[in-house]
Amino acid sequence: ARSRTVGELLAPTSPFDKKCGRENWTVAFAPDGSYFAWSQGHRIVKLVPWSQCLSNFLLHGTKNVANSISTRLPRQNSDSGQKNKPCEHIIDCGDIVWSLAFGSSVPEKQSRCVNIEWHRFKFGQDQLLLATGLNNGRIKIWDAYTGKLLLNLMDHTEVVRDLTFAPDGSLILVSASRDKTLRVWDLKDDGNMMKVLRGHQNWVYGCAFSPDSSILCSVGASKAVFLWDMDKYSMIRKLEGHHNDVVACEFSPDGALLATASYDTRVYVWDPHLGVILMEFGHLFPPPTPIFAGGANDRWVRSVSFSHDGLHIASLADDKMVRFWRIDEEYPVQVAPLNNGLCCTFSTDGSVLAAGQDGSVYFWATPRQVSSLQHLCRMAIRRVMPTSQVKNLPIPSKVVEFLCYQI
Repeated sequence: ARSRTVGELLAPTSPFDKKCGRENWTVAFAPDGSYFAWSQGHRIVKLVPWSQCLSNFLLHGTKNVANSISTRLPRQNSDSGQKNKPCEHIIDCGDIVWSLAFGSSVPEKQSRCVNIEWHRFKFGQDQLLLATGLNNGRIKIWDAYTGKLLLNLMDHTEVVRDLTFAPDGSLILVSASRDKTLRVWDLKDDGNMMKVLRGHQNWVYGCAFSPDSSILCSVGASKAVFLWDMDKYSMIRKLEGHHNDVVACEFSPDGALLATASYDTRVYVWDPHLGVILMEFGHLFPPPTPIFAGGANDRWVRSVSFSHDGLHIASLADDKMVRFWRIDEEYPVQVAPLNNGLCCTFSTDGSVLAAGQDGSVYFWATPRQVSSLQHLCRMAIRRVMPTSQVKNLPIPSKVVEFLCYQI
């Protein structure tokens, strides 16, 4: 089945604008669904209210040329009454933007740095932050409502390839870099760097938190997939199975599954608690043998994203296709064409997939179906129980297999 196009955001072009340097390496939705951000290429990040975006698509058809007018909004307070009227911003980050991540604060989550009483920033619950990872190794933190620069984090020595905030509202930020390290930052402690995670022998391409913020997955060159304990900042295990660089990863909404995308033309779905591969989605048929999987071909998988429903995965490959997979089916349930796609992510509610290329973004309606009561119960159980505990439950083996996604 062909996916239905919802809309597109096209970057403005000048007569002398060259394609090179306009790559859109990253797209992101705010956790509350209020904003959508993408790198327009060069140094520019565009922030747009997502509801306004959707209404424009409905009003004017699919195309929406992103204008270059940036409106300013006074700093938001929870009692200002304007929280529901976010405005769009154009942010010049000063260098090529490789990664984006939204973070929002929960006041009850205290900073892990207990001895400091004075802080320059007091991040409230009504605040939304945007982190941008740059070519020069810097990470800039912006106020999404005002477009103002808040923090400039400097420690990486190479490109910051990916960023991820802990989902628990603690404003813990992890950055993955080509300098072969991951760094952990505490934004509630004015951006203090808490830890350096070392273990990768080559470039780190991506990182992702589990939904409960306890585990971090990092992926990189030389087939690397590492899992880290974020309470002890220690490595839990290495996942072995890919045959080429691993470039993207994401946990399922219940934390029971982990999807990784690789240049070996495959997306693997793992049980992160056991380190075993549960599913394999191939993009080349027949699949390449290990000796060829490390070589160049036109099926390199660039990005992977888990849907909000826990049933669907989107992948984006160099064969000019976006694919939607069900975790219990071998072949894609929907496809869509996209040249030179570099990144993709589902919207907060899972209804739309955004994919970026050459400074522009394209949107598709995602496969929609009502989840079975069985699957909803499985997700509820797996949110609080790792695989080892599920296997010890006094229930029939078939039910255990279903809860462990082995059926």
